[in-house]
Amino acid sequence: MKMSFRAKRLERQNQRLAQGSKLNLVALMDIFTILVFFLMVNQSEVKVLQSNKDISLPRSVSEQLPGEKVMLTITANGILVQGKPVWQGDWQQDSNLWLADLTAALTTELNYLSGRAGPLPEAQQQNGRALTILGDAATPYALLRQLMAICAATEYRDLSLAVETMPAATVAEAP
Repeated sequence: MKMSFRAKRLERQNQRLAQGSKLNLVALMDIFTILVFFLMVNQSEVKVLQSNKDISLPRSVSEQLPGEKVMLTITANGILVQGKPVWQGDWQQDSNLWLADLTAALTTELNYLSGRAGPLPEAQQQNGRALTILGDAATPYALLRQLMAICAATEYRDLSLAVETMPAATVAEAP
């Protein structure tokens, strides 16, 4: 028996629909490529400071991101500048024992770094060079004050204290 054109067309359509649908991988690959590039470009907005596991940063609601600066790290057993140990000792002892050694060592290292960076431009003469202090939340204020005084004496007057950011909503809940 002869089939009509309509019957042949319906049979071909049914055979085509009976086959499983194919996945268009080209479109998926395009989407994932765009997603990868988007994540790579936007990753640079997050600033991660070098941190020791021994240091617990103070919490703050600061919105300002840190820039590329000289890092001064205060640990329980010493002071590091740019990850390099400058002074080792216990700063929790009597300050008369270690203050002179710390001042000499830190001044020498900061002068070396400023010498390598070259002279300050006229516009930065008043503000000085930039430095970030990374210290534990339990670091006493007297030690921070001494370190800031040493830094200010060696052209590092644009000082920042590294903190752990905390959402503004939790400020009221914080002790």
